[in-house]
Amino acid sequence: MKNTSFITRLLQSHAGWAAFVLRVPVGIILIAHGAQKLFGWFGGYGLEGTGQFMASLGLEPGYLMALLAGSAEFFGGLALVLGILTRPAALMSAFTMAVAMFTAHIGNGLFMANNGYEYALTLLVVSAALAIQGAGRFSLDALLLRQLK
Repeated sequence: MKNTSFITRLLQSHAGWAAFVLRVPVGIILIAHGAQKLFGWFGGYGLEGTGQFMASLGLEPGYLMALLAGSAEFFGGLALVLGILTRPAALMSAFTMAVAMFTAHIGNGLFMANNGYEYALTLLVVSAALAIQGAGRFSLDALLLRQLK
């Protein structure tokens, strides 16, 4: 019974369309950023280049950090789009954005034009909101919860 209660709390959400409207575009953005890091798609540098960049920021070992960040973004974004295990995926994404913000962007000020932290902050805040409110009614989390009842 205790495990069922935990799973219910993990999957349950009273959010409706708002969660869907936040989840899908942010998930797509995270997937694209993760694909840049993991596969070099969309003008990215792949694991080798991203790993070298991360090592230059003091995130060692750089290759492993690139793999972790890229996986968090790619697979976390995929989970957000689908609305599956949304709270853990959103929490992982928020943490990844916080690390990016404080290691790569904070010294450049707020604005993106100067490689600032505004975009990472926006993704962090949306991810945190999704971690709090859950996936909403239109998600695989909601479907799984209905199947469990």
